[in-house]
Amino acid sequence: MKNTLFILACFILALASCSSPESNSTSTTATTESAPAASSSTEKHPGETLIAKSDCIGCHNKVTKVIGPTYEEIAAKYTLDDATVELLSKKIIDGGKGVWGEIPMTPHANLSQDDAKEMVRYILSLKK
Repeated sequence: MKNTLFILACFILALASCSSPESNSTSTTATTESAPAASSSTEKHPGETLIAKSDCIGCHNKVTKVIGPTYEEIAAKYTLDDATVELLSKKIIDGGKGVWGEIPMTPHANLSQDDAKEMVRYILSLKK
């Protein structure tokens, strides 16, 4: 029993040390300082950053279907214009059902309209 707890504690400690925000920001800073030209090409779209901080990844992925459609499938279905951004951002906040099947998308009422619009702009920018 003690050995199992010890191994589990070591594993948790290893995971925690690998995902430390300090080490991530330090390596990003070092990379940015050594190659400033590369940082502009790896800069994330604000909508992509918002999606990464949300619960969207539980049901959606950029290229692999999880529960809901992929972001690329959404981009292929819709056009990038103000009316579509308005419509889809409202669907993100209010939730929805029926467009992509019978599994409903949960509402995200705590998300601001501006953040939802930025997420939609990113998703629709993936159109091929």
